Amino acid sequence: MNNKLKSLGFAAAVSAFALPAFAAEEVKIGVPSWTGAQAIAHLLGAVVEMRIGGEVEFVPGNNATIFQAMDQGKGDIDVHPDVWLPNQESFTKKYVDEAGTVTLSSNPYEGNQGFCVSQDFGEANSITDIADLGRPDVAALMDSDGNGKGEMWIGAPGWASANVNEVKTRDYGLLDFIEPVRAEESVKTARIKDSIAKGEGYAFYCYKPHAVWYMFDVQMLSEPIFDPAKYTMVQPSDDPDWYEKSSVSTKDALKNVQIAWSNSLVDRSPAIAEFFANFALTSDDVSGFAYEISGKGRDPAEVAREWVENNPDRVDAWLGL
Repeated sequence: MNNKLKSLGFAAAVSAFALPAFAAEEVKIGVPSWTGAQAIAHLLGAVVEMRIGGEVEFVPGNNATIFQAMDQGKGDIDVHPDVWLPNQESFTKKYVDEAGTVTLSSNPYEGNQGFCVSQDFGEANSITDIADLGRPDVAALMDSDGNGKGEMWIGAPGWASANVNEVKTRDYGLLDFIEPVRAEESVKTARIKDSIAKGEGYAFYCYKPHAVWYMFDVQMLSEPIFDPAKYTMVQPSDDPDWYEKSSVSTKDALKNVQIAWSNSLVDRSPAIAEFFANFALTSDDVSGFAYEISGKGRDPAEVAREWVENNPDRVDAWLGL
């Protein structure tokens, strides 16, 4: 009995000494502007806080800011929660492939992107293909400011995909009819809701996974099948003349979407880095998160903590338990 008590006392002492080291694990998570990224950022944070016992700070930033901070390895930002490839390939080539300062997860989910209209607007005006947006009658129905061109949201400032969509608008021959608009995603969501309520025309960049598929009846327009020979995209981070040197007249290929983290995190917070290496989601997971946040107006942190509590087996697998 005495031996058992001694063993228990030793285990307790070891646990007591281990707790401060475990709690010292900390991470700063980059939070881009789109809903899916915000959802994943808070899910990562919830696991770190609830299951690893670490400390989390959320840091808003665009792709360039987050990748630069991960490259510097000072802990200003340690992880990007939603890297879309090849959209952000200019960053992964620079920091993952060339500098070797950032690690890219090997557990991606699949993303699909294109352009959408509401089903009512599409059906009422026989809009099924991207070329239909170049019809004068359709463009007129999408002109809300009276400047003679229909507005189409192409993405938020700082998004690599918005640069691609700006080039596509030109190379699909739409610029005489369509004005490409960049604004925060919340502006786009409000405009979709408003256009449907008023029976107005509106087109916008859309992608899966996303809450929009749960929130509204929308349809993705067809585009020419992806052809790498017709897809030359140069990002502003690579060349100031990116717009002139780019040429995109085909649908994007399906995307791989995953997280990326600073290599310095392995030494500073090894348990968190190991968790990141095992982390994996599906597109259905992300669409569900996005709907809870954007569709129902819930707090991302609340949604994330609830999911962690309801999915212990999946979280255990990420933690190697």
